[in-house]
Amino acid sequence: MPNSVPGGITIMLSSSSTTPPLANLHWRLLGVILFLVVGVMAMGESAWAGETAATQEMPWGTMAMGLLGGLALFLFGMEMMADALKAVAGDRMRMILAKLTTNRVSGAITGAFVTAVIQSSSVTTVLVVGFISAGLMSLSQAVGVIMGANIGTTITAQIVAFKVTKAASLLVAIGFLLNAAGKSDKQKNYGAMIMGLGMIFLGMSMMSGAMKPLREFQPFLDMMISMQNPLLAILVAAMFTGLVQSSSATTGIVIVMASQGFITLEAGIALAFGANVGTCVTAMLASIGKPREAVRAAMAHVLFNIAGVLIWLGLIDNLAHWVTVISPQSPELDGMARLAAESPRQIANAHTLFNIANTLIFLPFTVPFALLIQKLVPDKAVAATAGKGEVQVKPLYLDDVLLHTPALALDATRRELKGMGLRCGLILNDALPIILHGDEKALADFKERDEEIDVLYSHFIDYLGKVSRGKLTDKQTEEMINLVNAVDTVENIGDIIETNLVHIGRQRLKNNLTLDPESEAFLRQVHTLVLESLEAAMWAITERDSKAISRVLDINDQIDELVTASSINHLKQVRAEDASRVEHYSIVRDYLDKMRRIYSFTKALARLAEDTIDANKEVEDFLEDTLHQLDDDEIELAKKP
Repeated sequence: MPNSVPGGITIMLSSSSTTPPLANLHWRLLGVILFLVVGVMAMGESAWAGETAATQEMPWGTMAMGLLGGLALFLFGMEMMADALKAVAGDRMRMILAKLTTNRVSGAITGAFVTAVIQSSSVTTVLVVGFISAGLMSLSQAVGVIMGANIGTTITAQIVAFKVTKAASLLVAIGFLLNAAGKSDKQKNYGAMIMGLGMIFLGMSMMSGAMKPLREFQPFLDMMISMQNPLLAILVAAMFTGLVQSSSATTGIVIVMASQGFITLEAGIALAFGANVGTCVTAMLASIGKPREAVRAAMAHVLFNIAGVLIWLGLIDNLAHWVTVISPQSPELDGMARLAAESPRQIANAHTLFNIANTLIFLPFTVPFALLIQKLVPDKAVAATAGKGEVQVKPLYLDDVLLHTPALALDATRRELKGMGLRCGLILNDALPIILHGDEKALADFKERDEEIDVLYSHFIDYLGKVSRGKLTDKQTEEMINLVNAVDTVENIGDIIETNLVHIGRQRLKNNLTLDPESEAFLRQVHTLVLESLEAAMWAITERDSKAISRVLDINDQIDELVTASSINHLKQVRAEDASRVEHYSIVRDYLDKMRRIYSFTKALARLAEDTIDANKEVEDFLEDTLHQLDDDEIELAKKP
């Protein structure tokens, strides 16, 4: 059912899943199918030309169905588990990033933790860009977070390396029952998390079973032997990761192949390197058309990943030896059986060790690294002024990458709302002198400034419409409705400025009126209080500040007193024989009336903010508990620059 909100806006809302994870998989599977077709062709014409007995006996149809079906279950399980993790912890992610990235070490640790939860280094990068734009984080701090994000992506490889495929069906059943019978959103999300994990293992089992006949197919084995060439392996994995836009999916499939003994540890490490390079495609695509901060963050991601691969390219054998030492071994087995038993965990450990080592190598150099990025991606020269009728204003934080994590998308909307409110405040700040003293050109130019608010408003409604089609909890649905109301309220303030205040200015010009200094002083006082209330209201709704809410409400009595005093003063000064007395009084009265209307909207914003503060208290308490649980040594480390 569509839910209507004040202002004539109708958005489709649902507290249940309206877009299942499967909807995000069709393009990935298409890319995988194309990649597999190319791979089969690459096995060589010799395998097919003679119609050998081995070729004729291969169950190609059964293998293809098992492989693609298993891959679909694997990706579906990843999406389901990630969505559940986001729903459980997504509300806390931005706050953790904001408060636990005071230095490069804590930034890297936080980046790893956040990415492990949301399973997307791209989303982490988008959040970091928002903090840079808001001045909450320097580029060097952001680099530390991006480095840590690479560590967080390795958690999937560690999970899929566990040999629990026999329990996969049981995990799916337990997760389904918990999700179906759960009474709270949290219980349902935990159920979805377990069910997604079971589907990951179930998909791996199906892919492993489908690939078993390939053990006897020499062209495929020859192709796997060619993966011993690290450059070829890196290229293949990078292309595959670029297609599916998920390094976790690539490493998961590599581990499945390793579990069948198709690839050696060295080849698996090279393929994992390629996954790290391929994930940069997502970062670069996400930065196209974005502010320079986004391009710099993407560039940091690309340079860090490529530099790390180049450093380790000649040390693959050494890395393989190190992970062999620290990983479980199966000396009772030999040949392909031992390779299949040992390689999955070894590849997962190599992937994690590689990313941890890269972070430790580059972490001390985040400042010079950030300076290099700033030189490679300098600030753009200020563009020429837009032509008449063109409004060039774009949202800073409304990134589609965040739509897969509704909690983060809503938070981005809140930050963008603050910018829209401040822009509206700047316009209101300039209103009084233009309305009382400006000529027709000044009034016309001033009227056009509201078009910036209108453009941002359309971006907001479009973005929140996309958010509403995602999987929202009841609390997130309520927050989204509050944000729609808040955006609508700010747009209404802009309309009052554009239409009503400009009309007052034109009436003044038409009647050739000039207000006396005392009346103008009263208007200025009321104007200042209303402007202050708008700024406090925007701060309250975006930062959830109860003191700012109180400040907005306290201004009410001050405005009432000034309006009353202004009316009495003006009536005393106007002489009966003054022919313009009615027009003078009308100008003052109308301006005060419009200020009262704007103030009523700021009070509405404050009340919307009040609704979100209690809902956010749980998140604040969680973060405070987390901070208090840190050891004294960790706290001292976090204080170091």
